[in-house]
Amino acid sequence: MSTIIDTFIAPPCNDEIETLYQDDHLLLINKPSGLLSLSGKNPQNLDSVHYRLVQQYPGCTLVHRLDFGTSGLMVVARNKAVNAALCHQFSQRTVSKVYSALLCGHLNADEGVIDAPIANDPARFPLMSISPVNGKPARSRYQVVARINQPQDDGTILPLTRVQLTPETGRTHQLRIHCQLLGHPILGCDLYGGRLLPGTEQTARLMLHASELRFTHPISGERINVHHAAPF
Repeated sequence: MSTIIDTFIAPPCNDEIETLYQDDHLLLINKPSGLLSLSGKNPQNLDSVHYRLVQQYPGCTLVHRLDFGTSGLMVVARNKAVNAALCHQFSQRTVSKVYSALLCGHLNADEGVIDAPIANDPARFPLMSISPVNGKPARSRYQVVARINQPQDDGTILPLTRVQLTPETGRTHQLRIHCQLLGHPILGCDLYGGRLLPGTEQTARLMLHASELRFTHPISGERINVHHAAPF
């Protein structure tokens, strides 16, 4: 069995976590791009969403994660009971998440579904792989918001598509690898081809933002619907 070694060292993130809502039970935050959700095993990767929040909210725990390069909405539990209740909602798929993204190129279809199982790929860590045999079920929906022709400094045009992405499952790198499978990787994605086209090499960040989150407050029973527009 091969040993997976994570050699990634996160550069310093100077952006602050924005707290959008808080009560005695949970927090709603906007995570900046370029910040880990959880601290890594390497001491150089100590800074993270959890590391920062636990200083101010002792005992808080992450219910779900966003990739290092992804920005946007996260719900954070302030105690174990709330964490368990929210984790149950995620496992039962009663939590709804919508992401905003910029994809390389122009998609032909205005909407569609990607249904492709995803598996760990230890030989190519941290990449995941599409694998009908070994993969776990993974399903994502996409809807085109706008097709863009972005002028470049050298006078060329960079075609991009702004989309809404709705994951129906929660696999690692799901949206990133599903968009690659479409033939239109997410702009700025260094793992799945979003920096390969001319004009995309120096993209400042992964153009993926968790823009909508819907769940039931585990204490009040109120249905929470949060929107946060993408910064790109």
